[in-house]
Amino acid sequence: MGCLLGGALGNALGYAQQQATTPEDTLAMLRRAAGGLPFAEDTQLTLYTVDGLVDALEWANDGVAADETACLWLAYLRWLATQGEVPAPIAPSPPPRPIDGHAVLRARRNPGSTSITGLLTGDMGTRHRPVNRSAQDAGALSRSAPFGLVPRIPLSMVDRLTRDAAALTHGHSAAKTAAAVFASLIHRLAVEAMPFDEAVRKAAEQAGAADDDGLAAALNRAVALAAAGNTPASAGLPAELGSGWTADEALARAIYTVLAAVPGRDAGNVAEELSRSGAEHILAAVQLAVGSGGNTATTGSLVGNLMGTRYGIEAFPDAWLDLVEGTGVVREMASALIGAVAGEKSRL
Repeated sequence: MGCLLGGALGNALGYAQQQATTPEDTLAMLRRAAGGLPFAEDTQLTLYTVDGLVDALEWANDGVAADETACLWLAYLRWLATQGEVPAPIAPSPPPRPIDGHAVLRARRNPGSTSITGLLTGDMGTRHRPVNRSAQDAGALSRSAPFGLVPRIPLSMVDRLTRDAAALTHGHSAAKTAAAVFASLIHRLAVEAMPFDEAVRKAAEQAGAADDDGLAAALNRAVALAAAGNTPASAGLPAELGSGWTADEALARAIYTVLAAVPGRDAGNVAEELSRSGAEHILAAVQLAVGSGGNTATTGSLVGNLMGTRYGIEAFPDAWLDLVEGTGVVREMASALIGAVAGEKSRL
């Protein structure tokens, strides 16, 4: 629950920042929000990822071995329809599911062209025959947190599921690896209860093992810059991390933000500070993420996912979540995933 709601909060605040031209515009949006601050494509597709996983789990609960990637593809095609797009005639017509009826998911919020074009082909991309082979943007990464939330599966399966789902729209290995590393990071935090700094080290190692030296270097750079003790409130994100439009930059920015925003941070004792922080850390991290320039919607989404996973929904004051439009559907989808994992939901 915390991972999904935190992601929606960070995404909504970051999306508002991207739509504003001045800091005053952002403040005005927040004052007018009152439960109506919209989240963007990142959260929409994250929730459709949840629905695809729930669909596959429902089949499994009935003793049917469904193709998880096909379930996710059908879910993304249903999202495509909410955006007013029609895929090539060879694409199947997915049967509707309850998630499709939520108006907040039907709004068009400047969706990334890669996700749209990948789905419009009507082809179900695979790791061996992906669509958009040159796509390295953060679109697949930003929807991948749910893969890390499924318990009782090994990290190898988290990696496989995430890569297969990423290949539906993003064919470049860098985009797929970043998505898999992020989902595995979520899994280590949510399922294995691993300390954050240790989970980040494992993430960099995973990127290196996947022969993505660029991502591994970006993550190590984020850790080193955070350890250098920059002052986020005044300096923003270091220029060395990039603007966040590519997958490696977006993930590095999110990891830097979580590490650098720890209140009263002692660069030599991050683990202790992380263990005793809560709402103050979340607030500092989200403020840094959405005020950083560049791809603030995705940076905010990833940081919110990580903060919500680390601290749980209890650490988020209701007043923050009340700013965001559509938290009801986020809670609904989180509950659906919990129920499907527990075997409480099936197609019968």
